[in-house]
Amino acid sequence: MILRLFALPLGFALTLAAAPRDEARCVVLTTPGEQLFESIPLGNGRLGAALYGGIAEERIVLNESGMWSGSPQEADRPDAHLALPEIRRLLLEGKNHEAEALVNANFTCAGKGSGNGSGANVPFGCYQTLGNLRLSFPASAPATSSAPAEVKNYRRTLDLAEAVGRLDYEQDGVRYTREAFVSAPSEALVLRLTASAPGRISFDARLDRPERFTTEPAGPDGLLMSGQLNDGLGGSTGVRYAARVRVIPSGGTLTLEGNTLRVRDADAALLFVTAATDIKTFAGRPVTDARVAAEADLARATAQNFATLRSAHVADYRRTFDRVALDLGAPDPAAAARSTPERLKSFNAGALDPSLAALYFNFGRYLLIASSLPGGLPANLQGIWADKIQTAWNGDWHTNINVQMNYWPAEVTNLSELHEPLFALIESLVTPGQKTAKAYYDARGWVSFLLANPWGFTSPGESASWGSTVSCSAWLCQHLWDHFLFTGDRAFLERAYPIMKGASEFYLDMLITDPKTGNLVTAPSNSPENAFLLNGKPAHVCLGPTADQQLLRYLFTATRAAAAQLDRDPALRAELDAALPRLAPTRLGSDGRVLEWQEEYPEADPQHRHIAHLWGLYPGNEITPRGTPELAAGARKTLEVRGDGSTGWSLAFKMALWARLGDGDHAHKIFRNALKPADAATSKIRWSGGTYANLFDAHPPFQIDGNFGMTAAIAELLLQSTSDEITLLPALPAAWPEGSVRGLRARGGFEVDLVWRDGRLIEATIRSAGGARTVVRCGAHTNEVTLTPGETRLLNFP
Repeated sequence: MILRLFALPLGFALTLAAAPRDEARCVVLTTPGEQLFESIPLGNGRLGAALYGGIAEERIVLNESGMWSGSPQEADRPDAHLALPEIRRLLLEGKNHEAEALVNANFTCAGKGSGNGSGANVPFGCYQTLGNLRLSFPASAPATSSAPAEVKNYRRTLDLAEAVGRLDYEQDGVRYTREAFVSAPSEALVLRLTASAPGRISFDARLDRPERFTTEPAGPDGLLMSGQLNDGLGGSTGVRYAARVRVIPSGGTLTLEGNTLRVRDADAALLFVTAATDIKTFAGRPVTDARVAAEADLARATAQNFATLRSAHVADYRRTFDRVALDLGAPDPAAAARSTPERLKSFNAGALDPSLAALYFNFGRYLLIASSLPGGLPANLQGIWADKIQTAWNGDWHTNINVQMNYWPAEVTNLSELHEPLFALIESLVTPGQKTAKAYYDARGWVSFLLANPWGFTSPGESASWGSTVSCSAWLCQHLWDHFLFTGDRAFLERAYPIMKGASEFYLDMLITDPKTGNLVTAPSNSPENAFLLNGKPAHVCLGPTADQQLLRYLFTATRAAAAQLDRDPALRAELDAALPRLAPTRLGSDGRVLEWQEEYPEADPQHRHIAHLWGLYPGNEITPRGTPELAAGARKTLEVRGDGSTGWSLAFKMALWARLGDGDHAHKIFRNALKPADAATSKIRWSGGTYANLFDAHPPFQIDGNFGMTAAIAELLLQSTSDEITLLPALPAAWPEGSVRGLRARGGFEVDLVWRDGRLIEATIRSAGGARTVVRCGAHTNEVTLTPGETRLLNFP
């Protein structure tokens, strides 16, 4: 194969991918929903809504990203470091159980921590629902019957190309339509109800919430719901919130009866919902009075007509979404006509439906746009969608893989600015993390463990078995350096470098020498949430788990490179240079698998959902098939033993790992397993995984990280990159023999378009988005490409 390069005019860009096919851009449901995972999720990064599509009653779950209970607390144990020498002595003597008992007694957080994942009423807090907008529709019955008329041609859609939800159905000869979107420009949920015959729109509207709310009239056509969340301390410092609704009918009548808005015999109706919180945290818009802010948003939104609002919303959304277009070919006609749940069932049974992967990819990018915008809070374990007071695992930011996975697609799928909320979270952890580093390790710098909330919680978790993983902040810092590798943004590096420096200083101080090997290892720590067997009993606390060592190797290398780029801190660079070669290396066990711990312990659960010791394969880069073939072979054996089933997010991780190994067919097998249909029954089966009717990922319960992880994994099958090399179609599955993609991003500052047929690359376009030089690889063939900023190069593959 010869790579043929053709220069194109400056600023010229080919549009290689076709417009998104309907079956690749629409989630389709043909029955009303009863659960959040059967809803149509809408969002603008701050406001969220989930529409269930009921006929007699439409329930719309409302969300606002600042709906956090809890408050700042003192969760560090100030004298924890006094127990550190004894904990380490026990670990070095192989007395891990005794060390773990000491960690539980002295080295966990003070107080109740996360409340064991149920923190709604303790200081840690919980992300929770704003409430419900309920629309009750009078029964429509034919004149000859007292029973409601039959509903026909029911169809709900989420159009991912426009971020608009729609419900259509027929009843008693009338076609009803509900169309909704959550607009970023207008900061409002907008819902329009229409009918094919005049005078057929009648409903009651009310607002409610499971607790801590009051609803009251707000003018002749509106309602106000407001309240204050639990601060976890029994005080009055909790977050205050407000939601406003206004109804504008066309024709008919609108009356206000108590706390219910009643529309009768209208031709159409517009509903607006706005909301605000006064949360004081590291991000989000500043609000002094939530009621005033919600009212101001409502006034601005209702000053515009529906067509103007919709047009502005779609244009704003498409500026981001349209940067990437993926076409994997059409399914057979029968598949294209099915609902999304039917397609999931058919695909899981073995049917070919390549556009289902494109739909899933589009859905993942949509979810990130809908739940994470610059200036706001990061997407949490459920994005911004929650229907309860006590959200699973507090709906917080777990930093031992989950919040990181939320942002895996941000750079490669051309949503770079959506990474910003995560950067704001990381910055917010530095100051409290400095106190934690001092309290627990008497160390310089900063550290945060695996639980994060808006209140600056950086302490270890409440149990040594999962709460003492010490490398979470190193993993967070990877996102800072990776953003720089993709963008080359020197101003951002100036901002990120002090954070990376502080993290590196902490780890330099806390590492100890393992006298058996002379290597530097973390102590104490654990491999995320996993256990090994020691004398037949499970143990968790250990020295230098492999994941820690890989993460520190990456962090130290990145910090040293950043310091060199900025010409900073020669003394720190010398420290890093001295420590790097002494970090315990990634090793293989006697069975050829990558060792998870420094010792070859028996595993308590060989199919454990976490696979943190393969971080160096993905998202890291120290294990590669070409560069470290023995370790890559060991990673393959590790994955084979871990198996092809697990939770949703774990399957996403496995899919990306197989992609990095260049095995697209095995990655596609994982994808098929991940898309097995899940429902309310499977939600009760622990770690069962799957995909719900609306494409939400099943942990279970619903957890959004799997959606984002698989979106990134799909991109990894098509494009992989380092700071100096781009690999095209590195792991194309046989199930996707033809297709095209436009707009993927590569490290080094490049955008890439691809076209392939019969499993072979036909054409590639490389655009410089600031990058200058890279090596382009396709199979065994490489070509060095040098571009000026903004230049485009066409590569043909005969």
